[in-house]
Amino acid sequence: MSLAAWLTLGLVVAAIALFASEKVRVDIVALIVLVLLVLLGLVTPSEALAGFSNEATVTVAAMFALSLGIERSGSLDPLIRLLSRIRKPWLLTLALMLAIAPMGAFIKNIALVAMFLPLALRVCARTRTPPGRVLMPMAFAAQMGGVCTLLGTSSNLLTDSLARKHGLSGFGVFEYTPMGAMLAVAGITYLMLVGRWLLPRRLDVHMEVESELGHYVTELRIKAGSPLIGKTIAAARLGETHGVYPLELLRGEQHMWSPQEQALEAGDVLLVRGEWERIEELRTRAELELDPENRYGRDPRKAGTLIEAMVRPESSIEGRLLGELDLQRECDTTVLAIRRHGQVLREAMREVRLAAGDVLLLLASGGAAPLRADDRFVVLSEREDSRRTPRRAWAALAIMLAVVIASGLRWLPIPVAAIAGAVAMAVAGCFGRKDIYEGIDWKIIILLAAILPLGTAIENSGLSQALVDTGMQLVGVHGALAALLMVYLLTALLTELMGHNPSVVLMVGIAVSVAHAVHADPRPFVVAVAFAAATSFATPVGYPTNTMVYYAGGYRFTDFMKVGIPLIALFCALSMLLIPYFWPLM
Repeated sequence: MSLAAWLTLGLVVAAIALFASEKVRVDIVALIVLVLLVLLGLVTPSEALAGFSNEATVTVAAMFALSLGIERSGSLDPLIRLLSRIRKPWLLTLALMLAIAPMGAFIKNIALVAMFLPLALRVCARTRTPPGRVLMPMAFAAQMGGVCTLLGTSSNLLTDSLARKHGLSGFGVFEYTPMGAMLAVAGITYLMLVGRWLLPRRLDVHMEVESELGHYVTELRIKAGSPLIGKTIAAARLGETHGVYPLELLRGEQHMWSPQEQALEAGDVLLVRGEWERIEELRTRAELELDPENRYGRDPRKAGTLIEAMVRPESSIEGRLLGELDLQRECDTTVLAIRRHGQVLREAMREVRLAAGDVLLLLASGGAAPLRADDRFVVLSEREDSRRTPRRAWAALAIMLAVVIASGLRWLPIPVAAIAGAVAMAVAGCFGRKDIYEGIDWKIIILLAAILPLGTAIENSGLSQALVDTGMQLVGVHGALAALLMVYLLTALLTELMGHNPSVVLMVGIAVSVAHAVHADPRPFVVAVAFAAATSFATPVGYPTNTMVYYAGGYRFTDFMKVGIPLIALFCALSMLLIPYFWPLM
């Protein structure tokens, strides 16, 4: 291989390692790769910036806006209310999959899971069902639906764009639908008949409903007249008496090393853990107050709505200190407490660095509407329900249907139809004036735009051909179907390691070259890349919806492997039968 090919290979390996480690944000990794590609002379500046004007990048941004309109307008509220009446867990699982899979073909998967997650958790808490038996099938169904159309997931749009770049004819909006629907039926059947026995049975219902709020960590300041003054924490017996367990004693800027033996003083702050109702009872009886510093001056005794909100995966506040947030100014909301699955937090609240899956207990003066409109959070429960206008809900559905019809019948190019739909939703008031920008996940847009030049470098440097030659030595004389299987499995592996969009960028060019090497039509090989990348089931990091339910459902990493690897094998086997049927190899 040439020096350029070796340099490109080094960048590919480094990118895979960074994507898999999750120590650096995916968009930052893509930008680092982009800069290095230019500095090393592997792409020209114009090639480096071409991703920002790519049709897939523009369309994905517009589809974010369309999904936002569906979510904010309350279009799916009637269906959510209908599903909330289900009492049997197995029936809820089946109903959620049957509802989400068709919608996933047109609505952003993360938005779908975010909307149905609180419903699933409420029913699980009501029926004492482990959330882990419901949430993973729900996330998988969203992926199964997403692969059914060109609009269903960003990787499908990216695959289509890269296929056109390689001189192939583009794919129709519904060209994937027959095969995708068959795979979805097979996947749902597997999850109901086989997967349900592999799902965890741990009864660990973290997301309680309404006032039955779970265990939180918060700070209680000792007021001057508190009966706890002069007592040690051990003598106060807070755990035995009130069910509230002190974790740390904060005195000014000091963390006391032996809090159990320290005599309490006025102004001391106790970092405690317990059920919220018990914490409130202790606060009242012992004349304590929620630390005003962490409430930004908000009096929690004033009327308001108690809300549980989870930090979304890939949210802009991941990694930020809780004390840096100004939710009081942004949403008229006060942070009362925090909970992290599988870990007892022992830092002062302002020093807690937020992670995906953290649940904040919030007191909102204006209800949950501002937080539902905030893409940093998923509202899990609230005391009050916000009402949305039916007219806007119908308008959002009509506009989305018009976009699908216009692009499906090729009346308008997909990017133009999507942008027109986003504008129509804004005019119809389906979301606020600024929401269209706040609702777009810019990390994904930057990732798409910045990682695309890596595919160009793989082609230009000759690395693609070198990898194809190596792969063909493994395939030998077994023919085009064996080569197709190799492309599918390699894409599936890369997707679990680095995510679906980067794996598409790496694999589409290789897939086309492999097809030429075995004298086959490249289109079925590109389809294999699309389906393998859009159905990531084996790890909680391969797809954002997996990450979301990983935290909420209390899963272990191995739970995804037990359920997901057989499902990937099933999809792979069926794909080897269906792809040549719908897209002949020769």
